[in-house]
Amino acid sequence: MTEQPYGPTDAGAVVLDIGGDIGALVLHTTPELVGAEIEVSRVGSGTPRTHTAVRQRRDGPSVQYAAIFAALHAGDYVVHDLDGTPTDTVTIIGGHVATLDWSQH
Repeated sequence: MTEQPYGPTDAGAVVLDIGGDIGALVLHTTPELVGAEIEVSRVGSGTPRTHTAVRQRRDGPSVQYAAIFAALHAGDYVVHDLDGTPTDTVTIIGGHVATLDWSQH
């Protein structure tokens, strides 16, 4: 089975499911990471990692590259590098969108 490459997304293509104790994470990257799967795991929870792909995101003439985790329970998360190494931590707050910049990674 061959995986299909992810195409770009336009404004409004991603729905964030936030509110209550659910928040979201937008991880900004470079164009070289398009198609890469980024993983996060909740600190100390022992739960499986959650992953999402980096995609080109268009908003009119503006283009960005990001992995969007649309619904994460509030708490602290470890962001894993492409090789699985923990690299960053981020706090998710219910009803809010956290951002992390990997464009200089």
